[in-house]
Amino acid sequence: MVNNVRKAKVPVTIFLMNGVKLQGVITWFDNFCVLLRRDGQSQLVYKHAISTVMPSQP
Repeated sequence: MVNNVRKAKVPVTIFLMNGVKLQGVITWFDNFCVLLRRDGQSQLVYKHAISTVMPSQP
């Protein structure tokens, strides 16, 4: 699923375990991290901190 939204550049909403909501496009990921891009800024998020990933398109 993550690779599909990355390839299609589908915007996603990521909820973290602490309740924080992040939005953007996944540009890269590996076994441990996801790189999220929004407004020209990138955020590296560790997968163990992610609760939910919701694509904005089905």
